Amino acid sequence: MPLILESPMSRALLISIRMPNVNNQEIKESLTELARLVSTLGFTVFATQTQRQNSTKRSSVLGSGKLEELARLTAQLDDVQQDEAHANIDEQVLNDFLSAPEGKSHANVVVFDCELSPMQLRNVETALGVKVFDRTGIIIEIFSRHAHTRSARLQVEIARLNYLTPRLRSDHSGDRERKMGRGIGETAFELARRKIRDKQAELRRELKKVQQEMHGRRGSRAEQFCAALVGYTNAGKSSLMRALTGSDVLVEDKLFATLDTTVRVLQPLTQPRILISDTVGFIKKLPHDLIASFHSTLEEAKDAALLLYVVDAADESFRSQLTVVDEVLQKLEVNTHKRLLLLNKIDCLSVQQQQALSEEFPEAMLISSRDPVDISRVHQAIEMFALQQMHSASFNVPYGASGVLGEIHSKMQVIEEQYHADGVRLTVKANTIELERLVKVLHNLDR
Repeated sequence: MPLILESPMSRALLISIRMPNVNNQEIKESLTELARLVSTLGFTVFATQTQRQNSTKRSSVLGSGKLEELARLTAQLDDVQQDEAHANIDEQVLNDFLSAPEGKSHANVVVFDCELSPMQLRNVETALGVKVFDRTGIIIEIFSRHAHTRSARLQVEIARLNYLTPRLRSDHSGDRERKMGRGIGETAFELARRKIRDKQAELRRELKKVQQEMHGRRGSRAEQFCAALVGYTNAGKSSLMRALTGSDVLVEDKLFATLDTTVRVLQPLTQPRILISDTVGFIKKLPHDLIASFHSTLEEAKDAALLLYVVDAADESFRSQLTVVDEVLQKLEVNTHKRLLLLNKIDCLSVQQQQALSEEFPEAMLISSRDPVDISRVHQAIEMFALQQMHSASFNVPYGASGVLGEIHSKMQVIEEQYHADGVRLTVKANTIELERLVKVLHNLDR
């Protein structure tokens, strides 16, 4: 069952709680991001509201005056009640909202830019008379709709049930009917919670099997150089993935359009081949359960030899987004030292803005995933980095060992070939594992 029912007429009122340690710019950026999140679900944003609070722990989250103001925006208070409303209601905000053509319809959904407890959600819904969501619920719903592979669906469903379980409502608390010999004395509410716990256990067992399969596939790729695309959601990772590999990956201008890790070969082909992996994007206030659930998916980044940090340079808040990416990767214990910073979407910036970014981030590459010249530059940078991680060695290979010669040419970079009477003298570059394997193969040939 989805957390959010689809409705083409969902008019969302966004609420931000401004804590003492949060400034206006951070509030603005977070609300703008929340607006994009709810738009991804098909909601229309009708208005935003902010209230200063020292804590988000009070039972109704907001003060009574603010709740009455919001109740008028959601049409929970009728005209008579509006006339009798408290004087501390922000009349200017209310009038501006109701004077707009769409305002006459009122908001029918309220979304808080923070996480609310089950009791807070119920109390606010009672006060406002409409469905209320928090940021965590919105993000989990987006993940649920965008998960396609078996692994992603399992991980998202576990996180969704973790979120949903404490929010189940006991509508039949007095019902103590026995359920056919199972759960004697259980109410319908208690039975529903137990079914969810059983489902969670089943999903975890299935996910464990899938993770073992994923680990096996990663193990088979361990000898190949892999560069992982990481970054904030909607930074352009999938567009860059398509440009670098020629693969038909999903590209959409939506938050979390990609949840499933995709691994493809860098094109044009290099010698040896280089793999590119696309990972799930990050976001501020990413629910802990989702970080934990996607830990196995993000193992691709952990195993990568190079991290390609993709940044939407056209987004004014990209610096704080970059900090979020660093923090999440550190939580996952991903080594971030070997990285290439890619400031993407520079086609949306002026020449002066590009120059300023070049001075601020001298180590970064300014690119547009739409520009073939920029893609070629990124390709060369990846290939150069891969070559720097390889080692050179020389070997004598007998002419009769054609299979070995073919293997060398397919997996290593051949720098020089010299033909002698008894075989070929090859100077190659490859990773340590491949070189050690070749030494053993040639040693066995000599025996």
